Amino acid sequence: MYQEWRCLHRSGIKAFQESAVPLYQRTSLFRVYCSNVVPGLLQTHPYTTAPLSAISTFQGTPNDAADAAAARLDRSRVIYEGNHRFVLLAEEAVLRYRIGDPEVMAGRLGKLLELMSLPSVAFGIIPQTAQRAIWPLETFMVFDADHVLVESLSAEIAITRPSEIAVCAKAFGELQQLAVFGAPARTLIRAVIEALG
Repeated sequence: MYQEWRCLHRSGIKAFQESAVPLYQRTSLFRVYCSNVVPGLLQTHPYTTAPLSAISTFQGTPNDAADAAAARLDRSRVIYEGNHRFVLLAEEAVLRYRIGDPEVMAGRLGKLLELMSLPSVAFGIIPQTAQRAIWPLETFMVFDADHVLVESLSAEIAITRPSEIAVCAKAFGELQQLAVFGAPARTLIRAVIEALG
């Protein structure tokens, strides 16, 4: 199913954020790849508000960014609740994109370090120096093995066909092989924090 963002957000982004709660609650394994922002599950309120406001402006839809950010963070409670597992990947450049002022950036990066310590969360960073076997892709999320959401500039694409889900899972596996986790990922994050000073 292909749904344009401007239609999904026609009454604001908050309702869209809330509509995903049942999917998040029933998912056991989240696999998320982001090439443009920190995965939503790991965002802070100030970091989330800025891009959601920019999205509303770009799309010409009602700007409820602060409320939408609160709804996104509320949706992200699944990290702390239930029996969920998370494998979250981001390109290294995502850490450096200036979304917000240095204080917002530092808070976002500090939150990453905090959430990486949770036993249910594996956060990997694909270093800019990685020898690529697969190119950077659009953001996509694999919910268990039966649902994929792909985010393009103009639309969200919901994939439920098993053959297409398998392609996304294969791509995720290849991207995961490029990523660093644990101490090497923390080192990359701390270097970006130090560069903010």
